[in-house]
Amino acid sequence: MEKFGLIGRLIAVPGKRDELAALLLDAAAAAESFDGCELYAVHVADDDPDGVWVTEVWRDAAAHQASLQLESTKAMIARGRALIAGFGESRKLRTLGGKGLS
Repeated sequence: MEKFGLIGRLIAVPGKRDELAALLLDAAAAAESFDGCELYAVHVADDDPDGVWVTEVWRDAAAHQASLQLESTKAMIARGRALIAGFGESRKLRTLGGKGLS
């Protein structure tokens, strides 16, 4: 069964990449308890001092949408706004499967 996937690059305020990445890792830890979240991974690249990439896989788009309505998610987003200068490339995907995905 296809799943809902997202891949996106957040651009941190200069000098705040590690702080933004830490916040997103907190979000990943919180996602452990979200119904329908199968993967929430945070990535950085050595040659991109301001970029933080996030990969998400959800049971379906409705599960992702429901997570955005949680007060804890809204609070994380509010905290993150001061650390985000912009957004790079982002894609919504149909995730077909792969290692680690049920």
